[in-house]
Amino acid sequence: MGGATLLSDLGTEIVIPICALIGIAFAVLQWLLVSKVKLSTASKNGITDPLVEEEDGVADHSVVRKCADIQAAISEVPIREKSNDTGATSFLVTEYQYVGIFMIAFAILIFLFLGSVEGFSTESQPCTYDKTKLCKPALATAIFSTISFLLGAITSVVSGFLGMKIATYANARTTLEARKGVGKAFIVAFRSGAVMGFLLAANGLLVLYIAINLFKLYYGDDWQGLFESITGYGLGGSSMALFGRVGGGIYTKAADVGADLVGKVEQNIPEDDPRNPAVIADNVGDNVGDIAGMGSDLFGSYAESSCAALVVASISSFGINHDLTAILYPLLISSIGILVCLLTTLFATDFFEVKVVKEIEPALKKQLIISTILMTVGIAIVSWIGLPSSFTIYNFGEQKVVKSWQLFLCVAVGLWAGLIIGFVTEYYTSNAYSPVQDVADSCRTGAATNVIFGLALGYKSVIIPIFAITISIFVSFSFAAMYGIAVAALGMLSTIATGLAIDAYGPISDNAGGIAEMAGMSHSIRERTDALDAAGNTTAAIGKGFAIGSAALVSLALFGAFVSRAGISTVEVLTPKVFIGLIVGAMLPYWFSAMTMKSVGSAALKMVEEVRRQFNTIPGIMEGTTKPDYATCVKISTDASLKEMIPPGALVMLTPLIVGIFFGIETLSGVLAGALVSGVQIAISASNTGGAWDNAKKYIEAGASEHARTLGPKGSDAHKAAVIGDTVGDPLKDTSGPSLNILIKLMAVESLVFAPFFAVHGGLLFKIF
Repeated sequence: MGGATLLSDLGTEIVIPICALIGIAFAVLQWLLVSKVKLSTASKNGITDPLVEEEDGVADHSVVRKCADIQAAISEVPIREKSNDTGATSFLVTEYQYVGIFMIAFAILIFLFLGSVEGFSTESQPCTYDKTKLCKPALATAIFSTISFLLGAITSVVSGFLGMKIATYANARTTLEARKGVGKAFIVAFRSGAVMGFLLAANGLLVLYIAINLFKLYYGDDWQGLFESITGYGLGGSSMALFGRVGGGIYTKAADVGADLVGKVEQNIPEDDPRNPAVIADNVGDNVGDIAGMGSDLFGSYAESSCAALVVASISSFGINHDLTAILYPLLISSIGILVCLLTTLFATDFFEVKVVKEIEPALKKQLIISTILMTVGIAIVSWIGLPSSFTIYNFGEQKVVKSWQLFLCVAVGLWAGLIIGFVTEYYTSNAYSPVQDVADSCRTGAATNVIFGLALGYKSVIIPIFAITISIFVSFSFAAMYGIAVAALGMLSTIATGLAIDAYGPISDNAGGIAEMAGMSHSIRERTDALDAAGNTTAAIGKGFAIGSAALVSLALFGAFVSRAGISTVEVLTPKVFIGLIVGAMLPYWFSAMTMKSVGSAALKMVEEVRRQFNTIPGIMEGTTKPDYATCVKISTDASLKEMIPPGALVMLTPLIVGIFFGIETLSGVLAGALVSGVQIAISASNTGGAWDNAKKYIEAGASEHARTLGPKGSDAHKAAVIGDTVGDPLKDTSGPSLNILIKLMAVESLVFAPFFAVHGGLLFKIF
């Protein structure tokens, strides 16, 4: 078509791994900088190091020791009697053992289903899209899809685990740095988040790049077969994310609801009071849900959007002409994204220093704006050097001519749509703006009006994000069909390292505040950690907005790849087969939400009973003379989440298989479309409703404005109503809402992986009747 690319194939093969390695090196550097904050008061030779002078002039060694002990408890509290198992680490290890069994079973299933397409034949087969040529056997697709599934699953698990380890490593260090000032504490929390962001983005890119090159040794010129087998990478990433998100979400919210209802409402003690038996479980939960779960979730989105783009590109002129640089365009976008995020991070940690509390939130928001502007330039450069001036893209049986500038616009529209979704989410969930202040005001008349206002806010907050998503879909599809949508999703995720740094910053700051409270640090330090946490709360909502928006684009791109792969030229909504799928698919997010919310409710019930029992039967807890039994509360959260994560996971994983085998690919395409349409709406409204209730409560507690002071202080009727709203919103914003975006992506990528099997053997019921 439009000639060769400016960047040579060799150049591409050097640029991608180098960018990934730079990302890993930068993460290690940030970790080393965080580790300079010491948690011990003595050096190895026994001579006490001079501690940083506190503002009130006392370098209190007991406070440092307490912080170190609490950090160890969050990371390493025993969860079984007579056991060396540890808190957050142990929970993840135990969860991954359960998930590991599923992973192996599902890998076997992929091999058997895909291998049976051609009866486990080792003979070369006519290619799916060009019957005149011979391609590798279906058995090869089965073997390599299974390998890439396991690779994606392991990378997802490692990403979540590393993120959790750095978060539990950094929380007490953030608390100690808060003694020097809010700016120092902010830098430690943000650097720690950056470690997770860069490790995940770089590892995801590097493993995918290595897998493509290793698979190419076997596939040679059969690029369609190669990239079809790579789709297993996205499936592996998202299936682990599902269990991480659901399990972690149930864990954290069971502890949170138990701690809030008994501690705050009944006993009238502060949020992170060490007298509360559920307080350690609550802090552990922040790490396993918001850090490990979120990390796996965004890794899954990244892997799937890359896989969807590569599959569609392999049957376009890139694949036909074997143009390596052009086909790896999605990976080049991710590579430049790492460099852009690296530069953006320096703005927060080195170029400009946060000096006062009110600069924290603007500093985090500037990260989003700077990364988006720089990334737009980065995409323009990559599109100029990495694409031919014109090329063809496969579009439902035809080849559509596309110009390189059109593809640039597809990526850019996704990138900017992400920023718009982020800022709309912030408007509806930050207590600096009127929507959340109205919700706080409604607490004057009790919890019922608070709940009504919160639900209304959540539903209303869906409008602008949906328009942003629809405009990006229309623009990208008009220019470059399904490939355009896939790269638009990648555009939204191209600044994933910065997005994750901001997101992980929230739980680290939250933990830091809890540690300051439990260690009995002064009110001024607690105020600083509260300010860090409040900013993190809003940016966590922005992170969820990004995750949901990208999930919508990713699942639509995967849907397009599935339709192409299954050989459907059009999806006719008015045919009964498709319409029944559409209705059932739209119902699935409701079923899934019901399961996850009920799981949180039943786990929280046990937690509330245990916390009440301890307050009533253990003398000296309220006086602070007796330590509560933290381990039992941790065990309740652990056991409940491990047991309760299985049914929602099974619902998502089994639905495409059951529908595909018994009802066929037309009905399955209806199910995927229905789940996408309803899932995105529920996910956005649930996340924003929960975020608004949380920040309405914080607005009243902080009492920063005249209006807020008329509603407070803590313990007032309006505050109690706000706590109830926050408690209702907890499972919405941290369990059901964020897990729904995995539901829509996972069903789509699973359908894509199994498409060859469904196309040959699917629709058993319709074949019988």
